[in-house]
Amino acid sequence: MSHWIIAPVVLPAVLGPLIVLLMRNDLTLQRVFSLAGTLALLAISVALLAAASSAGPEVYLLGNWPAPFGIVLVLDRLSALLVLLTAMLAVAVLLYVIGTGWDARGRHFHALFQFQLMGICGAFLTGDAFNLFVFFEVLLIASYGLMIHAGGGARLRAGVQYIAYNLAGSTLFLFALATVYSVTGTLNMADLSVKIAALPEGDAALIRVAGVLFLIVFAVKGALVPMQFWLPNTYALAPGPVAALFAVMTKVGAYAILRFFTLMFGPDVPATGTFYAEILYPAALLTLVVGMVGILGAKGLARLVAFAAIGSMGTLFLGMAPFSPQTTAAVLYYLVHSTLATAALFLIADMVLERRGTDTLAAPRPPIPQNGLIAALFFAGAIAIAGLPPLSGFVGKLLILDALRNTGPYVLAWSAILITSLIAVAGLARAGSLLFWKAYESPPEPVPHDIPPPARALPFVAVGLLLAGLVAMTVLAGPIMGWMEETAAQVHDPRPWIDAHALPQEEE
Repeated sequence: MSHWIIAPVVLPAVLGPLIVLLMRNDLTLQRVFSLAGTLALLAISVALLAAASSAGPEVYLLGNWPAPFGIVLVLDRLSALLVLLTAMLAVAVLLYVIGTGWDARGRHFHALFQFQLMGICGAFLTGDAFNLFVFFEVLLIASYGLMIHAGGGARLRAGVQYIAYNLAGSTLFLFALATVYSVTGTLNMADLSVKIAALPEGDAALIRVAGVLFLIVFAVKGALVPMQFWLPNTYALAPGPVAALFAVMTKVGAYAILRFFTLMFGPDVPATGTFYAEILYPAALLTLVVGMVGILGAKGLARLVAFAAIGSMGTLFLGMAPFSPQTTAAVLYYLVHSTLATAALFLIADMVLERRGTDTLAAPRPPIPQNGLIAALFFAGAIAIAGLPPLSGFVGKLLILDALRNTGPYVLAWSAILITSLIAVAGLARAGSLLFWKAYESPPEPVPHDIPPPARALPFVAVGLLLAGLVAMTVLAGPIMGWMEETAAQVHDPRPWIDAHALPQEEE
């Protein structure tokens, strides 16, 4: 049992209070420790990914209490991948925050940032359904503070809406946990997998209800239609770097659906069958359409990126719906791509807002500092999120289309992905033209005096790192997909995951 498994949870959990208690009046010291801690998290995540790639799932027993009686963390290829993705995104976002001075506009940014990382990493690593709820609450509480960082009436109203939706989701989560516990007597995910598979026919209806409740909860987190209403305002009004970090939060919902509905409620389980896949498929189609059509109607760049994030989740869920190893491998590739691309676009939107004072797309605006460079970055991000060649978005969508071809009727899914991709191209082209290339019909407007000075080199480095990740995914698509296929096979074979827990045998 490696103690490094708990490090992605403990490291930010220790750093957050230290920053609040000992460094709250020294911003430079906060930046040094926060960046050092996040880089350490990245190094640990790389080591955990290497360990998970060379061995089967590994269980960490907190307090050395055996499963299913104690709290467990589980490291496998999927959880290691998502912890690494979180750490990579966190480093880029933190560089941007330090370069732009966003952390100086409110109190306790770095402490909240570390608590957010603790919640996200804990959600990916936990092997207990109740502790997934606990880590959800940790990351949500931290995200409330980050959401309203630097204040403002509009941001506060969006924060209240965000809180209301997620509190409702948390309440449903507790109902679902209570229902499952009443039927099975356990909340350990490996133990649940065994017991749900052995349920008698009489308990099937109740466990299906619990599964639907879980699906609704995770749909709220993953912005799946009709639970997506909170996302556009929240992401558009949040500080730019916070919205970029939130790009991985919707993936927590996607991860939870993939984990729960392959491990416990999979299509091979007699009590559930393909029931949840039949619900997820039409919801994913609607999410894809709503997100991509929203790009056309968006009046601001940040709101446009928020709708693009919804559309990318629709593509992801559409690929996930068959719950097959081939589609899951394609989905994992697209998940990493969409997280990096969405985060990069949110940071670019913040660059535009910082220099122009508004990100509105309603009318042409005067040129801004580094206009050509920001336009080039936006062009690259738009290509990636729309799924055009040569970047990884094209590869990811192609992989999903190919995987869906082998799952039965696929014409509707193919049509939705291809048509909405064309709509996204039109919306992003319109936005880029209005922001960077359209001729000005009136004298340039003076830049408001209260707009902060343009960001220096560090923010461009942060965006460049995210876009470099997309280029690397494109160049190394073959090896990466080979790794993703092995990961998908592990996800769809729960036996090693269950065996790693060494559960006590049921008495005859």
